[in-house]
Amino acid sequence: MVTVEFAQRLGAIATEVGQAVCAYINRRGHPIRIGVGTPRQTQIPLLELPRYGAERLSGIRCITATPHARPPQEASLTALIVQRLDALAILTLSGKGFQRRGGGATGYVAGAYLAHLLPDSAILASDAEDAENGHTPASSHWSVSPLQSLDALTKQDFLALVEGLEAEFRREFVARQVDATRDRVLVVGLQTDNVDRQTFEDGLTEVTRLVDTAGGEVLATLEQKRPRAHPQTAIGAGKVQELAVAVQTLGANLVVCDRDLTPAQARNLETRVGVRAIDRTELILDIFAQRAQSRAGKLQVELAQLEYLLPRLTGRGRAMSRLGGGIGTRGPGETKLETERRAIQRRMSRLQNEVDKLQAHRSRMRQQRQRQDVPAVAIVGYTNAGKSTLLNTLTNANIYAADRLFATLDPTTRRLSVPAPETEDPDALLLTDTVGFIRQLPPALMDAFRATLEEVTESDAILHLVDLSHPAWESQIASVTSLLAEMPISPGPMLVAFNKIDRADSAALARAREQFPEAAFLSAQERLGLESLRVKLGQLVRYAVAVA
Repeated sequence: MVTVEFAQRLGAIATEVGQAVCAYINRRGHPIRIGVGTPRQTQIPLLELPRYGAERLSGIRCITATPHARPPQEASLTALIVQRLDALAILTLSGKGFQRRGGGATGYVAGAYLAHLLPDSAILASDAEDAENGHTPASSHWSVSPLQSLDALTKQDFLALVEGLEAEFRREFVARQVDATRDRVLVVGLQTDNVDRQTFEDGLTEVTRLVDTAGGEVLATLEQKRPRAHPQTAIGAGKVQELAVAVQTLGANLVVCDRDLTPAQARNLETRVGVRAIDRTELILDIFAQRAQSRAGKLQVELAQLEYLLPRLTGRGRAMSRLGGGIGTRGPGETKLETERRAIQRRMSRLQNEVDKLQAHRSRMRQQRQRQDVPAVAIVGYTNAGKSTLLNTLTNANIYAADRLFATLDPTTRRLSVPAPETEDPDALLLTDTVGFIRQLPPALMDAFRATLEEVTESDAILHLVDLSHPAWESQIASVTSLLAEMPISPGPMLVAFNKIDRADSAALARAREQFPEAAFLSAQERLGLESLRVKLGQLVRYAVAVA
């Protein structure tokens, strides 16, 4: 663990400076870092540490000499976890000094504490022993030895200790490693004064579902209530430390925040917790990138991703973007950052041109449909409300539908026959499935998915589908209504339809009937209420054509 000579010399330095001194040593016995202060104050930045995962330790131990003759404090033990140190040895000084050769006083190491991480199995065994003895289980992630002599510490078989711990960590890691391809995610929720508790909880639940849709596994959720977001890290310093500990103890490789992060906040979080940190917008963009199938969808997703990425390039900001591109415009001081930024801007321009061409093509298709005098109805609603399932059930469209968020990104239009009251021949209308809405839809997506949103604004009428089985269906209605109000062109008349009534409770059903007496009530999957919906759709389009 440490030699007597090294420990005494470290104690001498601590005595001379009157503060704790930490030495970080690798497994070859070479000191790689010396710092004045506690282990918490001198810890190695996480991005500079080796990243071996939850099955390994960092390969670095910390030897601390402190003038205080007391056991290690929780802040020092937290630093042990965050850095996944092999061990933490705390040398206590007696305060007595003796003359060394060449003059100067040196501290005398009176004793030492030895701390190291514990595998989960050891923690559970310790908790069980505490409970059996009538004590409250501590559930600590570390073990701290009683005060021992320096001689006992120097005789500690350090490599045997580390190898035994890593063998146990490895067994536990393999036992819980179900799918190595899935991201192991910690969700962070921040409730500020302008957000009520119910809205905050609904948002956290939604982020958890988004992580699952993106293919990740949520290990735990951390919550904090603050008057406002911290300008540097969104959450407070104490919660950042708790998050860093959770990342190490749970083996997470990704942190997802339930609100948008500034570029600086995301970088600071990554630096302090040691893994990638993304926000809700980046999570939604990742899902869109996975789901996009058509050429238009892929172009729009890439455009939205580049718009999101551009201000997040590390560097001096947009001020350097005044440099042009091409011969005669590149200065000798131009960095890789400016080159990347200009390449992104060129790519965005090309993508925007292609999106504009596709938009013109869609416009011609809509004009052709309008010349045929066939009214169009756009199905809108919160994501996972069942829009694609309804279109499949009504028209046998056979488009992809799944019980997950953003299963549909590309608009799909099908013809549907609806009852006509005056004649025997049924009326026809065009029914279009659109991308699901979500609260606080990222502006980049609003701009990029113009084609889908134009299907809404160009339609003669709107069918607003609501998932009545969702506990937050009322706030979802408010979110969709708010987004529709932000459209550049006001949509046509709207019919509200409540889906999944077979899963909804009676109280929600009664409340919906009271608030929306003219609405349709159905279950697209169970084919309930479809004929009533057809009748109401026929009435809707006839009214829309009459007032147009």
